[in-house]
Amino acid sequence: MKIPNLKQYLPHLSVVLIFLVVIMAYFSPLLEGKRLRQPDITNWKGMSKEIVDYRAKTGEEALWTNSMFGGMPAYQISVEYKGNLIRHIDNIFKFGLPHPANLVFIYLIGFFILLMVLKVDPWLALAGSVAFAFSSYFLIILEAGHNSKAHAIGYMAPVLAGILLTYRGKHIAGMLLTALFLALELRANHLQITYYLMMMVIILGISELIISIKQKTVPAFLKATGLLFIAAFLALSINITNIWATWEYGKDTIRGKSELSSDPGNRTTGLDKDYATQWSYGKAETFTLMIPNTKGGATGSLGNNRKAMEKVDPVFAQAVAGQNHYWGDQPFTSGPVYTGAIMVFLFILGLFILKGHLRWWLLAVTILSVMLSWGKNFMPLTDFFLHYIPGYNKFRAVSMILVIADLAIPLLGILALKEIIEKPAIVREKQKQFFIALGMTGGLALVFYLMPQTFFNFLSGMEQAAITEQRATLDSSQVAQFDSLINNLETARVSVFKSDAIRSFIFILLAAALIWLYGKKKIKAGVLTASAILLIAIDMIPIANRYLNNDHFVSKTQVNNPFAPTEADKIILKDTDPNFRVFNTTVSTFQDASTSYFHKSIGGYHGAKLRRYQELIDHHISKGNESVLNMLNTRYFIVNDANRQPVVQINMDAAGHAWFVNTYKLVENADQEIDALANFSPESTAIVDKRFAQQLSGFSSMPDTNAFINLTEYQPNKLKYKYQAASDQLAVFSEIYYDKGWKAFIDGKPAPYFRANYVLRAMIVPAGSHEIEFRFEPTVYFTGEKISFAGSLLLILMILGYAGNEIRKNLRKKA
Repeated sequence: MKIPNLKQYLPHLSVVLIFLVVIMAYFSPLLEGKRLRQPDITNWKGMSKEIVDYRAKTGEEALWTNSMFGGMPAYQISVEYKGNLIRHIDNIFKFGLPHPANLVFIYLIGFFILLMVLKVDPWLALAGSVAFAFSSYFLIILEAGHNSKAHAIGYMAPVLAGILLTYRGKHIAGMLLTALFLALELRANHLQITYYLMMMVIILGISELIISIKQKTVPAFLKATGLLFIAAFLALSINITNIWATWEYGKDTIRGKSELSSDPGNRTTGLDKDYATQWSYGKAETFTLMIPNTKGGATGSLGNNRKAMEKVDPVFAQAVAGQNHYWGDQPFTSGPVYTGAIMVFLFILGLFILKGHLRWWLLAVTILSVMLSWGKNFMPLTDFFLHYIPGYNKFRAVSMILVIADLAIPLLGILALKEIIEKPAIVREKQKQFFIALGMTGGLALVFYLMPQTFFNFLSGMEQAAITEQRATLDSSQVAQFDSLINNLETARVSVFKSDAIRSFIFILLAAALIWLYGKKKIKAGVLTASAILLIAIDMIPIANRYLNNDHFVSKTQVNNPFAPTEADKIILKDTDPNFRVFNTTVSTFQDASTSYFHKSIGGYHGAKLRRYQELIDHHISKGNESVLNMLNTRYFIVNDANRQPVVQINMDAAGHAWFVNTYKLVENADQEIDALANFSPESTAIVDKRFAQQLSGFSSMPDTNAFINLTEYQPNKLKYKYQAASDQLAVFSEIYYDKGWKAFIDGKPAPYFRANYVLRAMIVPAGSHEIEFRFEPTVYFTGEKISFAGSLLLILMILGYAGNEIRKNLRKKA
């Protein structure tokens, strides 16, 4: 038997080694023991504190948390799905690297796998992987702490690799690759990114179908598609717990349909339009794909840009320095989506020189992603998708869809470079198209540099409106000075833009010159490849470094202990009652995680809160409705004193954990139910939707002044109460109603309960002395985990079986 030849894999191993060197060089503070400070992860530590503490104490999962928004399922916060064995494979792809280097490694290796499937030379694939992984947006989201998003982005490319491999006749290998990476993609738990991936896959499937019809190979297409459906079924079964729970929970969140009839023009069956499109890319802002500072980059002070400030008249320097470095259409931004000047040039060139349907697929998904990223700036298309494309209205921040362009542009660009290296004569044969591509990219960048104000506005829409309003208030002697200030502001911003415009022009010109020299046989393929690697790295990495660099790393202690208790927090923490709520007015209450770190908060920080609770915030809590705050058992308020220091106020009128009411009021619908909370006494009256009238049938309220009900045990998943009453009573619990998992028991026997006061739980309890127990036991979790374990075990066995069979076949061939 011959020993397998491992030399053929040396380039691949060398590329992986280079990946590791590049990553650790970029994230060198990790070698010093520092850690990346990520705002969203800081917030996550606040919102997940109760869940993490409960897991550490009991070894069990807290599937519900009361630490924010009065209470909500923990599915999208910090639940560990241990039935999913694929998590161990995910750890392998992270290569044991510290965070966030592990996620950038997945970016690199995932795109490398896709290029290997497309038979790209490993060294050229290195260039493509660097271009993809160091796209500015992919580093920006790591700085922000959007780890699940980054994780999901990393597995997009290898999912496409598996699908393309299947359609190219490698049926079993392709199916297993697709199943594995789609399972990892779903496990990353960012359904918005997965949704965008599925959009790419659907358009790819349509293009494959068209080609199969033209080539009369429909049976082969159907066979491959059938296998891919099996792969998808396997991946879904492996992640069924999370997907099922998210689907079930999602219908009751702000991503589900509201029962209120107000503002119908802004409503969809998911998110409201203004909320979904709040972060919309400007049409002109799209040029950031090629020129990063088209709109100034990240939100921040213009005064930090020394070169730009040199262009400003010293008289206006201080005023200009305080203005925003970003002048685009978004409310604020951490940076642009930059796919690379060289990659955009190669993408355009690839449209001219490549053959086959892949180029049209990649062009179609790029155009679609760009147009949808415009959101409110292109409402005809956005409206169509929000109302008629299933699932699209469940997601916000439409600009995020540019991740599709971020994948498609470097993919087509590298395929174009592969074509040129394999067929150098194509540069001469397609000379006209070569110069058209150069003109559409480099030429355009040069024109923008020479005449920026001819093509772009250097004031945002909001700024223009504010300037017009302010100018109208000035007298004639002040207008000239005000106009000079605005002109100086524009001059500084023009300088910012021109610097990057000429930068992009130079990179495109250098790349084009190398390709031209190669086409003329002046340089060899190795020189072109090595130069491409170097140029792409120099193009991409410094721009990424603008938004994620050494300055963002701090000591481990700072990361591990993100919140320090105030004196107000310390006072509240002395209260030994396990279950009451806190309203912290010293922070942005409904975008705050610090309060949840220490207490059970009225507010919180999460993008998928229960819709009814959000509506309660909008209609009552934000307006200071004391009755609503009392029914939510808001025992403490944290407010600022005269010195802007947080102090505690005790609310003596908080209704408590549970109470008996004397009467109830039936209302017709959600509109009447929420309106009734404007003027009611929660201690004496319950507001009940008529759909629950049957549960109240036959009940007659008989006040009992001696009756009592007390909370005796608190756990996130379990609440116990003891009560005593001489007659049947209507009990209201200061707990958020969610009937998809919460079960009620009286003396151990199942008992019905219903919703009252728009968001709370209520039930009729019999006379006497009894124990009530609420347990959160969602079927989706306990059944889902069994399915997940079986599915993941099956896939692992299938992969091992296939790999073993392939090794045996290769060994026989070499014997």
